[in-house]
Amino acid sequence: MVDGTHVVYHELMSTSVPSIVVDNQYRTGYHFQPPKNWINDPNGPMYYNGVYHLFYQYNPKGAVWGNIVWAHSVSKDLINWIPLEPAIYPSKPFDINGCWSGSATILPGNKPAILYTGIDPQNRQVQNVAYPKNLSDPYLREWVKPDYNPIIEPTNGLNASSFRDPTTAWYGLDGRWRIVIGSKRKHRGMAILYRSKDFVHWVRAKHPLHSANGTGMWECPDFYPVAMGGELGVDTSEYGSGLKYVLKNSLDITRYEYYTLGTYNRNVDKYIPDGASADNRSGLRYDYGNFYASKTFYDQGKKRRILWGWSNESDSTRDDVSKGWAGIQTIPRKVWLDSNGRQLLQWPVEELESIRGKQVYMMNKKVKGGDFVEVSGIMTAQSDVEVTFELSSLAKAEPFDPTWTDPQKLCAQKGADVKGGVGPFGLLTLASARREEQTAVFFRIFKASDNYVTLMCHDPSRSSVRPGLYKPTYGGWVDVEIKKKGKISLRSLIDHSVVESFGAEGKTCMTSRVYPSIAVGDAAHLFVFNNGAEDVKITEMKAWEMKKPLMNGD
Repeated sequence: MVDGTHVVYHELMSTSVPSIVVDNQYRTGYHFQPPKNWINDPNGPMYYNGVYHLFYQYNPKGAVWGNIVWAHSVSKDLINWIPLEPAIYPSKPFDINGCWSGSATILPGNKPAILYTGIDPQNRQVQNVAYPKNLSDPYLREWVKPDYNPIIEPTNGLNASSFRDPTTAWYGLDGRWRIVIGSKRKHRGMAILYRSKDFVHWVRAKHPLHSANGTGMWECPDFYPVAMGGELGVDTSEYGSGLKYVLKNSLDITRYEYYTLGTYNRNVDKYIPDGASADNRSGLRYDYGNFYASKTFYDQGKKRRILWGWSNESDSTRDDVSKGWAGIQTIPRKVWLDSNGRQLLQWPVEELESIRGKQVYMMNKKVKGGDFVEVSGIMTAQSDVEVTFELSSLAKAEPFDPTWTDPQKLCAQKGADVKGGVGPFGLLTLASARREEQTAVFFRIFKASDNYVTLMCHDPSRSSVRPGLYKPTYGGWVDVEIKKKGKISLRSLIDHSVVESFGAEGKTCMTSRVYPSIAVGDAAHLFVFNNGAEDVKITEMKAWEMKKPLMNGD
């Protein structure tokens, strides 16, 4: 649940907004969203009997946060979606003031269960369970909330306003289920552990699964194993040799997420991050941009782990009301452990390629310093672009200052228009013909004392000539041996008001929300650019115009 968005605009919560055609230019073509209104956290994603289910926080009455229910959509391929009636909505004392985020677990006998946070009449955050009313319904349209809810209450000193977002459960050899609930004690973020034999009666463990000082409230925690070799996912309850564990938390105080890799000692139910995996806000992130409240699930059908994340609007609340909608989910990503064991890799699910349409191709094209190469022949406002760059030399790489510890700040200082040695080079997306508007996605290489440092940036500072927009620059390091490889790849999913990028085959990922005024629809252009002193070469580029899938009846 996203606590920071709990600003209730009473005059807007159920406002009937006329359709404003000009603002439909910002609706995405192939990213998940309902036809109208506010959405936030993805909830309880699961694969069940051949069908993918995505639930999500939704306001059925308006384009701002409020009146939250669990909306429900289903798909056979994670790309084309059919909307159903809300699955969970306030109806009982234990959730009468809200049905907030949670997760799905497949219980023995192939029976799904949803755990979610309800807000009771005392405005306490309590944990509830719901089950499908009819397992023979392939879409699981109706869900039943037993009267024995809540199954977990914030007792024994827990902060009743900071106690939410239960994880998918995992099963131990002792015959007990385990879940984690996000919480805090003063400034210490906590993953509070509970155990149950029957999924009804839950007992709080003496110690949290893990905690970290100075991180604040841990929202939307996620805990799951990953294989130490290959790209196959593993079920959340799997345990044994050859596995590492991921603990992800969404930090309420900073509005971004971080994760660590580590080991899980099931005998004492303790998670210990690896020494090289920073356990604070400087640590690893799924996405270094506009991406929050994420949730993974194990896809039994294709033996993979899938990640969903929410990308909020970055224009104003009034703009959202005028548009009549707010929020999207990023493209679902397959997640697996890098072969070096230091981080996760992410890549758009393969099904996305099914909606690729008209293609343009380029190879062995030199891009000199100061040059721009336009990619034409497709509608680039709704496209999928893959490009590999080859570096001619690293001799002119700028020196790296070891005090540069914040890549986002460094990207803001050294944006796409700031000339460099090796880079900036990359893509200018959603650009106007004369580049008054552009959202730059680029790399920049620095020379440290004993190696090279690769920086990846999203620079939307010139994304729109419209005044007053929030246009943050994002940045992240890329863990790649650039001298050894001599090449680096970039994939960007461009979709009208979102640019979602994957650097170095999924090592560093970034998402931005942008609202161009000129570079809209057919007037949007795409350029490869190089603003560095060293030449770079496009060894290969493929760009596709993307078709519009079935998207919730829109």
